[in-house]
Amino acid sequence: MANDPLAEAGFHFDDLNKLRVLDPEVGQKTSELKEECKEFVDKIGQFQKIVGGLIELVDELAKEAETEKMKAIGARNLLKSVAKQRDAQQQQLQALIAEKTMQLERYRIEYEALSKVEAEQNEFIDQFILQK
Repeated sequence: MANDPLAEAGFHFDDLNKLRVLDPEVGQKTSELKEECKEFVDKIGQFQKIVGGLIELVDELAKEAETEKMKAIGARNLLKSVAKQRDAQQQQLQALIAEKTMQLERYRIEYEALSKVEAEQNEFIDQFILQK
């Protein structure tokens, strides 16, 4: 059939002896390619579903991470605030201690002065009693 004039003109007979314009071998390869393409499209669809699920999961994890990050920032700010309050309270207490220390020193000096006056008055009273 190598010199078949129909084959040279591009006409071929298939297994059912129907006249075809396409070579049966090319037709078979085309069918195989069509099936492979269908399988490929199906696999791509499955891949897209898997990737879509993965993206949703990653988005949820990102939201959870962002929430935890905000909680951590809030906790850090709260700790800073507590530390500042503690420092302010410490400064107030130190100022109060300094004030009370000064007041104690004034009272000590006043006590010494009053003790001296008392001693002088007792001495005066003793001298007065002795003179009578």
